[in-house]
Amino acid sequence: MFAVMKTGGKQYRVEPGDTLEIEKLAAEAGETVQFNDVLMVGGDAPKVGAPHVEGAAVQAEVLGQVKGPKVVNFVRRRRKHSSKRTKGHRQQLTMIKVTEILETGADASGVKAAIGAGSAPRGDAPAPKAEAPAPKAAPKAAAAPAGSDDLTKLSGVGPKLAEKLQGAGVTSFAQIAAWTEDDIAALDEQLSIRGRIEREGWIDQAKALVAEKE
Repeated sequence: MFAVMKTGGKQYRVEPGDTLEIEKLAAEAGETVQFNDVLMVGGDAPKVGAPHVEGAAVQAEVLGQVKGPKVVNFVRRRRKHSSKRTKGHRQQLTMIKVTEILETGADASGVKAAIGAGSAPRGDAPAPKAEAPAPKAAPKAAAAPAGSDDLTKLSGVGPKLAEKLQGAGVTSFAQIAAWTEDDIAALDEQLSIRGRIEREGWIDQAKALVAEKE
């Protein structure tokens, strides 16, 4: 039997025993989590969801938190003092091992739903009820310190853009340093900043500024 599940905005075809790396989950090594966004269950009697298969789920054991391969981004500006910059990034990932595929009864399994990779639990998820995030929400605050940081210290951020960021709930370098790819995509769409976050390297700059404060 196999299943096609969705997590972190990506789809995976999985079978019991498969080991794979997915977008980071809020879970510790050794925990068992349940993915409730199942698009298809294959076998003797295949089921295709519309979009999800009702009552189906994929359960997996969390093996640990890892980092993906380093991605190097080289930026060269022709008309700005011929500046060059090379920066690297390693995506935070979670390694899991698929243990079971449930065709039915996901809501009564008692296993907590996988959270933190863009896969919000649906109504049939066994996880405790939580407020559904608003569409195109600003990135989640990551224990922001009291007061606001001077966001204009980031490359490419002027007073007007800093005001927009504050209006979207972004007030500290700690928040920016903790952004995920989903957070970046949501803020990029909300404020129409056209990829400036990754292009200017805000996350790396924010991490350095947080380290200076400490």
